[in-house]
Amino acid sequence: MSNPKIWLSSPHMGGSEQKFVNEAFDTNWVAPLGPNVTGFESDLENYLGGTHHVAALSSGTSALHLALILAGVKAGDSVICQSFTFSASANPIVYLGAEPVFVDSEETTWNMCPDTLEEAIKAEIKTGKKPKAIVAVHLYGMPFQADSIRKIADSYEITLIEDSAEALGSSFNGQPCGTFGDIGILSFNGNKIITTSGGGALVSKDKSVKDKAVFLATQARDAAPHYQHSEIGYNYRLSNICAGIGRGQMEVLDKHVANRREMNAFYKELFKPFDFIKVFAEADDRFESNHWLSCITIDPSSGKNREGMRLALEADNIECRPLWKPMHLQPVFENCRNYTTGVSEKLFENGLCLPSGSNLTNEDKDRLKTNLLNYIQY
Repeated sequence: MSNPKIWLSSPHMGGSEQKFVNEAFDTNWVAPLGPNVTGFESDLENYLGGTHHVAALSSGTSALHLALILAGVKAGDSVICQSFTFSASANPIVYLGAEPVFVDSEETTWNMCPDTLEEAIKAEIKTGKKPKAIVAVHLYGMPFQADSIRKIADSYEITLIEDSAEALGSSFNGQPCGTFGDIGILSFNGNKIITTSGGGALVSKDKSVKDKAVFLATQARDAAPHYQHSEIGYNYRLSNICAGIGRGQMEVLDKHVANRREMNAFYKELFKPFDFIKVFAEADDRFESNHWLSCITIDPSSGKNREGMRLALEADNIECRPLWKPMHLQPVFENCRNYTTGVSEKLFENGLCLPSGSNLTNEDKDRLKTNLLNYIQY
């Protein structure tokens, strides 16, 4: 009989979620509005420093879709997007009939390279097609170089959309991730640092942006006694029940972040004797990652490789996953323009995400240690 599954990143309930969900049922607030939605938005606004407004939505992808609409992106426009990311960062660009233009990462944060970004903007402008927006991602919870990316976006007057789906609880220079863009987005999918089962949020310093997002997310119904619509709308609002889960999760968010950071420290200590394995970590004290996922790269000249390690763990019912396959290598985006340097391709070839959940036990860690050392040493 096989050992119990160790998941890469499983949901972790805190205990209060059921209370908020029961209140929704008891008061019959089961629609995509209600006290839990309002309360969850308020909890997030406070967590982000009280300077931004939050619209709770059905997914991070829906938040990105609305962010692009609010940035004025239309069919035929081009949008610069980080190549080293999950496809949800790029898909909403295509929803609008716009063209993704992919930019490679730098080696320090694995996120969008400021130098390559500026090269891409200049090259695109020369073609007569200035990009309408930039989608930059805090990958695996690691903040991108927010000061440099923000400066470039401002210099060229391009809307910066901050994909913070993986980075709630991370910060750059003490400022919370999710608050650097003209519009930010969060995700509460089942594998994220906190979950609402499925859900997301749009973040903006401008309340009118939040209000417009809520309007579009509730089918863009005009203020009239009858159903009247002057714009295309969407069914993107978060339900009061799911928001109740989120309110309970907010009570344990800091604990979840601490546990994930502890897992990153566990891997650093475990791999310290092996210089051919590098644990993804902050470059300096400007960066503070929630370490949503702890990742490593393996130098294949050592005779070991990420696929061998993945299969060795899989044999003991332990889930791990290669790093994101860059968008410019995806079949669906093969005809899109890209500005790449080989960084993300090398990371994909040699990198692995290891179990990182905030609910991993000491027994889980012992199994991980045994299996990892067995693979490395034999």
